[in-house]
Amino acid sequence: MFWLMNVYSDFSHSALKYLKNTEVNIQNLLIMAGNFNIQDRLLDPSFPYHLSISNDLLIIANSFNLNLLISINQVLTRYSDNANDSNLIINLMFLQCGSSKLDNHSIYPDWCPTSGHMPLTIMIPIVEKNVNSRKRSIIKDSKEKEQFIKDIITSIRNLDMSNLSDIPHLENTIDNFANIIDKVWVKNSKIINVTKHSKSW
Repeated sequence: MFWLMNVYSDFSHSALKYLKNTEVNIQNLLIMAGNFNIQDRLLDPSFPYHLSISNDLLIIANSFNLNLLISINQVLTRYSDNANDSNLIINLMFLQCGSSKLDNHSIYPDWCPTSGHMPLTIMIPIVEKNVNSRKRSIIKDSKEKEQFIKDIITSIRNLDMSNLSDIPHLENTIDNFANIIDKVWVKNSKIINVTKHSKSW
């Protein structure tokens, strides 16, 4: 199983500080994306300055085994409706290292949502995989089901419960009952192959 993490870090970089100072253990993180609110030449070659918070971001990404993705179309990701503010690259996407099929993403400035943050998209291929497994089952409303219930009732009636005076005797009785249930289950059930076409019950 793989995980996706969406991050919003405000202008005080609260989310990044939290991720840096907290031991967040997320296994198999595939993608981390979001608005990181960082202007830096490491993230945007057109920006002239470098900030230490960018180093923190890359260290955090590296701790999750993620690399910064380069978009197919090199465009800005945040467009301001205020003429006095600059348009920026602050929405970023990181991907699990070593992935050959997921090595870039696309940005869609034409979609232009009201927030001014351009959508970042990536195509994740999902391969259909049919894993068959085998298990014991009793068919719903079958004769085997009726017999299973009868056998259980008979086993409960015949269970020796004459000596339940202490915990060891009680545990021994419970173990005996569990063994009887297993035997009755094996007697009345049959092995079936479970596939994607099997019914949920």
